Amino acid sequence: MSAPFEERSGLVPCATPWGRWYQTLEEVFIEVQVPPGTRAKDVCCSLQSRRIALSVRGREVLQGKLFDSTITDEGTWTLEDKRLIRIVLMKTNRDAGNCWTSLLEKEYAADPWVQDQMQRKLTLERFQREARIICLTFPYLHQNPGFDFSGAEISGNYSKGGPDFSSLEK
Repeated sequence: MSAPFEERSGLVPCATPWGRWYQTLEEVFIEVQVPPGTRAKDVCCSLQSRRIALSVRGREVLQGKLFDSTITDEGTWTLEDKRLIRIVLMKTNRDAGNCWTSLLEKEYAADPWVQDQMQRKLTLERFQREARIICLTFPYLHQNPGFDFSGAEISGNYSKGGPDFSSLEK
């Protein structure tokens, strides 16, 4: 079984003072470095549809209005190795055109180069997903299941997720 697209194509992280964040078509990942030995009871994390608040040992680390909405019930946080908090948020809008330009509305924006790389990755992820759907729709393509865009290069206009093929007739 092959690895998920995100693992094969790598991450496009946006560095922050407390760690980093990155995204896929469906999720936003936040990794916060915390002092070694941090325990779960030292962490206070509130995840809402458009807001996030994280404090560790009474110190605010991250707080504000998210760039876009998320599904509250599907947001999670974990403490890994007593030194890293990983937060996973499920995007409400999960298409390639919904590339978050920042984590919060007014903070932690990706620089233009990183933003460009994030958009390319989401576009490739979308193409990979659509190729899978095509293979399921046309069974004879299963004989050549080599639709792997993880190493592909995109040129041209891919803003807002690339070309829209949804209007093409079947």
